[in-house]
Amino acid sequence: MQSSLNIEQLIPESLTQTAYQAFQQGKALFGLAHKNMSNRLTRLFVPNWEKIGQPLSKEEFDQLQQGRIQLLETDWKDAQEGVYPTSLLFENPWNEFFLYYPAVLLDLPLSWQKIRDREYQNFSSQVEQDGYPNYYLQNFHYQTDGYLSDWSANLYDLQVELLFNGTADPMRRRILKPLKKGLNAFSDVLPKQIRVLDVACGTGRSLKMIRTVFPKVSLFGADLSPAYLRKANQLLSETPEELPQLVQANGEELPYQDNYFHALTSVFLFHELPPQARQNVIEECFRVTKPGGIFIICDSIQAIDSPQFQTSMDNFPKMFHEPYYKHYTTDNLVERLEKAGFENIDVENHFMSKYWVAHKPV
Repeated sequence: MQSSLNIEQLIPESLTQTAYQAFQQGKALFGLAHKNMSNRLTRLFVPNWEKIGQPLSKEEFDQLQQGRIQLLETDWKDAQEGVYPTSLLFENPWNEFFLYYPAVLLDLPLSWQKIRDREYQNFSSQVEQDGYPNYYLQNFHYQTDGYLSDWSANLYDLQVELLFNGTADPMRRRILKPLKKGLNAFSDVLPKQIRVLDVACGTGRSLKMIRTVFPKVSLFGADLSPAYLRKANQLLSETPEELPQLVQANGEELPYQDNYFHALTSVFLFHELPPQARQNVIEECFRVTKPGGIFIICDSIQAIDSPQFQTSMDNFPKMFHEPYYKHYTTDNLVERLEKAGFENIDVENHFMSKYWVAHKPV
């Protein structure tokens, strides 16, 4: 069962922020300890591993730490301002952590083999590969069977939390404030009639956060992976509200009619798409967004506005097999959004993530 602590009942209000800081610090320390251990083991089993990435300078490390602190301050502030309940700050799948962390360790030797043998499109014979675009058939992050197995789906959220030292959820939550603001444009529509789609919904973690803020709206999720959709259905079934409607679909060909959704979100998708696919997905999102609706993208930082993190951006595609990431870091998504027809595009950064908030003209 997904853990969701009612922190307001357990801890006095004056101590809640301290508890949140301690909670995040514990996740950060565990993430660092895991990476130190896995990096040492990787150096033992992968020749020339040290040459794959460049070490961070002290200045870049300090800037990363400062960015993390600012992210958590924003996360806390949004909760205090009522964008989402304070309890969401403490949401953590503890049961899955204890169940799947040993599996993360067991998966490391399979990653080392892929790195050594340069196997980036390696799938077991049980995985059906027909019908997927070639760019999707990748072992992103050296995932076993890419995104097409239950093993991958079960480990993904924990692996991403470890990658970002416990800040993946705070970065995901940055979509909630602009989403709430954007849906104010439809204040005359009954909540039940508001439709929100999460494109590439993965394990459903972003949808679960959206459901916490919008318990009555109609939620939808689309993803190419049947395994990840099974995981999303499992996660979303743990809340008492109405289940989101999940569908297996390519973001380049969304199975919805024109002008159907009041809002769309997409979290950590675009850096895993080649350039033309990025444009295709954006144009599909424009097509299915209602006039006056909003489209919110959350993804990685880019070189254009985060040059201080260039070493991290250079290391990421080499160390985690992200074949389209380098192009993504210099791609102009504002131009792509405008080309599709979106306007009034706001852009902001939080720690290692970047956000585009685009509006469809009325």
